[in-house]
Amino acid sequence: MAHMIFVNLPVTDLARSIAFYEALGFTHNPQFSDDAGACMVLSEAIHVMLLTHGKWQGFTTRPICPRESSEVSLAITCDSREAVDRLVEAGAARGGTADVNPPEDHGFMYQRTICDPDDHVWEPFWMDMSAAHEGQGDA
Repeated sequence: MAHMIFVNLPVTDLARSIAFYEALGFTHNPQFSDDAGACMVLSEAIHVMLLTHGKWQGFTTRPICPRESSEVSLAITCDSREAVDRLVEAGAARGGTADVNPPEDHGFMYQRTICDPDDHVWEPFWMDMSAAHEGQGDA
């Protein structure tokens, strides 16, 4: 069996978060969702569980990170530079914050950042693997 990853994220407004992730291309899986959590599917291997604060606190006694802090950055590949831009623009149109870190263009790799409505940082990026393998990726 292939490994799967379920990224669990605490959210303040479940409906708003579902709309944001759908704009990024995730699919809502109602089978594993309820009024306190939603399963958002990006691929067979990658799922994001959006959990209300109440549901989140049922899994841990540790505090939820304050907004505008950085605990983790979730990098995700895109098929092209244009796809990176489309993803960031779609997220910004649905309540996200674009370019919380400056965009980076290394020629062989291009990346931007988008925060979801709860300030979870995503880094969509495109990389020309052949250029990286040829040593052009030594930035």
